[in-house]
Amino acid sequence: MSQTQVLARKWRPRNFSELTGQEHVIKALTNALEQNRLHHAYLLTGTRGVGKTTIARILAKSLNCETGVTATPCGVCPACQQIDTGSFIDLIELDAASNTQVDNMRELLENALYAPTSGHYKIYIIDEVHMLSKSAFNAMLKTLEEPPAHVKFVLATTDPQKIPITVLSRCLQFNLKQIPQTQIADHLKKILAQEKIPNDVLSLQLIARAAQGSMRDALSLLDQAIAFGEGTIEEAGVRDMLGIIDQSYLFDLLEALMQRNGLKLLSLADEMEAQCLSFDAALQDLATLLHRITLAQAVPQAISEGTPEHARIFALAKAFAPDDIQLFYQIALHGRSDLSLAPDEYAGFTMTLMRMLTFMPDDLTVNHQSLQIPATDNRPSGKTAHKPQVKSEHTLQHPIHSINVDSSDLVWPQLTQQLKLTGMAKMLAQHSEAKALSAENIELCVPDMHKHLLDKKYQDKIQAALNTYFGKPVVLNFSIGSITGLTPVALQQREEQVKQEKAIEAIEKDPIVQELIEQFDAKLIIPSIKPTQK
Repeated sequence: MSQTQVLARKWRPRNFSELTGQEHVIKALTNALEQNRLHHAYLLTGTRGVGKTTIARILAKSLNCETGVTATPCGVCPACQQIDTGSFIDLIELDAASNTQVDNMRELLENALYAPTSGHYKIYIIDEVHMLSKSAFNAMLKTLEEPPAHVKFVLATTDPQKIPITVLSRCLQFNLKQIPQTQIADHLKKILAQEKIPNDVLSLQLIARAAQGSMRDALSLLDQAIAFGEGTIEEAGVRDMLGIIDQSYLFDLLEALMQRNGLKLLSLADEMEAQCLSFDAALQDLATLLHRITLAQAVPQAISEGTPEHARIFALAKAFAPDDIQLFYQIALHGRSDLSLAPDEYAGFTMTLMRMLTFMPDDLTVNHQSLQIPATDNRPSGKTAHKPQVKSEHTLQHPIHSINVDSSDLVWPQLTQQLKLTGMAKMLAQHSEAKALSAENIELCVPDMHKHLLDKKYQDKIQAALNTYFGKPVVLNFSIGSITGLTPVALQQREEQVKQEKAIEAIEKDPIVQELIEQFDAKLIIPSIKPTQK
């Protein structure tokens, strides 16, 4: 019984026309071969699986094909066939990761002095060349300075920064790009058509995305998907194999966020936890979705009509302001990077959602027809929409008239709720602490960890909101320094912590819970206790 060949080997490109992506490299090499303008050393750089070794072998065939130096090797002559099978005597492949020593390099270079046995050129392909020792590079440098006419070097690396500049300067360098997802998906579709394996478009898109620009990884994942689906590739099976969360959860989360429905957000998080979904993957996919929503807002034509969930993407794009989506994107990224620091993944994920909820604008305009979401504010206690509660004599009727506001009544956390700030400007205000606060002069201090928020346009938005609130220009200054912890967001977190502690205490003192603990040796799962929202 013959063994099935893995797809990555079976479908390895045999000539330049079969390569997917890297058109800039193919064009340059093709022109050089056709015009016989050959260099003695080529350096191919790029991440794993983008075609470095494949291009090196095709170049070896182009130089040694019995039809002569050509950009279109015949593929049938002994030289081409032997290069394809790895048995061509004048093609020497070296893995520098396992041959780092200078003795190996000297032996290789000594053999380079001899003429090729059967081909036009001796080709040396050195993979992961950056792994060579300093003395090995020095030995190679001598040959690169005065190369024999019959020798060509093709160096490949994922880390060109580690290659000495003296070596780099003697090579013709090509930087291979990560292959776009659409090209990977299209290539996989062609292969599956040849293999006569049923599949669907979304499954191939998921595999292409998981491959992260590597065609070799994509083909390996495709092999796994075929085995996982017992000869059929379906979306559900691919999601299970890759551990990808159901995209509907992500849309439901954003729609619950738009409704300011904290209970719904937590309920969805509970469902995801019950299904053992990865919260790290969820935040990664949420950031991807927010990116697609931004594209729908800024460059609608970038989202093709065939994109899955096309309607829901554009509905959310209309429902949220662009700067809010930008803010949520940053929160998702920070939430994912902080996940390992959280008490547990559930806490880190839900805290990220609560942070998004905290910075939701109070005046969000919802496209009710497209999303059919009620406009009622279901935000949990402590997060209700705030409206300015100013005495009637302080109500601003004309912008040019100033208002008399008792400075002794001003408290920065409460004042921030009156300013109707949104997005990053609201985040800056929430992370600032007032060092001086009056109707004429306000000095805000931002801790060093949040200094990235001090963008002038966000400061200007806060300035404009203060001028409007007080009815006159207010002197506003920001500084970076230590704070006492009385920022609006710190106070809110303190309030939530107190609520959490009271909820835990109430459960621990509950007679029924105490009886269960005593009689059945039950244990409380503290992270599962959440305060009720009133």
